[in-house]
Amino acid sequence: MTHPVWPLFDLRVTTPRLELRYVDDDLALELAELAARGVHDPGFMPFTVEWTDVPPPQQQRNTMQFYWRCRAEWSPASWHLTLGVIVDGRVVGTTGATARDFRTLRTFETGSWLGSEFHGRGIGTEMRLATLQLMFEGLGAQVATTGAFSDNGPSLGVTRKLGYVENGGTPHVRRGEPCRTLHFEMPRAHWEAHLRRDDVELHGVEACLDLFGAR
Repeated sequence: MTHPVWPLFDLRVTTPRLELRYVDDDLALELAELAARGVHDPGFMPFTVEWTDVPPPQQQRNTMQFYWRCRAEWSPASWHLTLGVIVDGRVVGTTGATARDFRTLRTFETGSWLGSEFHGRGIGTEMRLATLQLMFEGLGAQVATTGAFSDNGPSLGVTRKLGYVENGGTPHVRRGEPCRTLHFEMPRAHWEAHLRRDDVELHGVEACLDLFGAR
């Protein structure tokens, strides 16, 4: 049975290694507590929005509000999909996609984070692949985009390993200092030829297509 009003609550992606699950209130709380335990080295800020610099319990409250806001502001013309990442029954981080005018442009941007205790295990690559499968296969996307600071080695490593093409950058202010964000793009044809998998299962997508502007 899908949720009669908000079918995103039933949206899941499973791979042999992990599960992506739409963020409901229970998952939001677990993610808020996970993030408060640490997402990155305190000396390095990987995010354009410096949300992890806020002390607890305000950080947890802000995190919960972010997930509520994604739900409340959702429309087929502009949406931010948030998915919790579960490995062996444990919540380890989150991945997601944002899009505007997806019905026409068929373009989306990904973003993610992992709790510090789960870094270095290859989870970041697997959850990116699962997200791409959902968007390209499930929603019929044509272009994936992503970005990261020029000194964010782990994120850039995943992006380049999967074959995204760098297509520019923009200046940014990070903790009061100048830095640069690099931008990347992947066309559907590259995903079809090199990354599409037959061991990734999509659940509950059909009922959500109208919400994404993807039908």
